[in-house]
Amino acid sequence: MRPEDYLGWGASALLIITLLHQVRTQLRSRDTRAVSPWLFAGQSAASIGFICYSAILGNIVFIVTNSLILATAVVGQAALWWRHWHR
Repeated sequence: MRPEDYLGWGASALLIITLLHQVRTQLRSRDTRAVSPWLFAGQSAASIGFICYSAILGNIVFIVTNSLILATAVVGQAALWWRHWHR
């Protein structure tokens, strides 16, 4: 691994921890009205685009990071949907 990759992995870890905290906060909240469905759509579309772009460039740090960001979007949206329909 190149020295600059440590910076990329560190930034990636910080971002994923932040997003996981947000998903956790959403799961604990009883109010789902404050989260826009456009956030999920935009984040998902951007993540898919960045995954493809990163794959073309062969950048594993960004492939992994954007795949995890996409996963947090899906889990967060699923949690909101579940909570909304199972009150």
